[in-house]
Amino acid sequence: MMTGVFRVVLLLASIGTMLFMLKRIRHAKIQIEDSLFWILFSALLLILSVFPGIADFMAGVVGIYSTVNFIFLFFIFILLIREFSLTIKVSQLENKLKELTQAIAIMNAEKDNKDDEKEKEENE
Repeated sequence: MMTGVFRVVLLLASIGTMLFMLKRIRHAKIQIEDSLFWILFSALLLILSVFPGIADFMAGVVGIYSTVNFIFLFFIFILLIREFSLTIKVSQLENKLKELTQAIAIMNAEKDNKDDEKEKEENE
């Protein structure tokens, strides 16, 4: 069973997270995909704090005796999945950055070679 204090903390955390994310979205400091995740995350927190019976039921189904432990485990699992997807995204961006850096270096080297050839021609 979930204590009243824990329900209040969940409720305040979910409302605070949702308000913070909405404020950031309005100021365009976060991508829509990321904002959607955090809004759904805070909405799920809000649902579990308002309707603790859902968490009690799910804890019983999974075989976890403490509802609070189920909630922590559930959200840790969600955040681990999110962290893994962000790690993949960062790796892809690092590869693209490396490719762009190499392309720019090649373009600059070609430009320098052309400039050197022009200088030689002008000096002759």
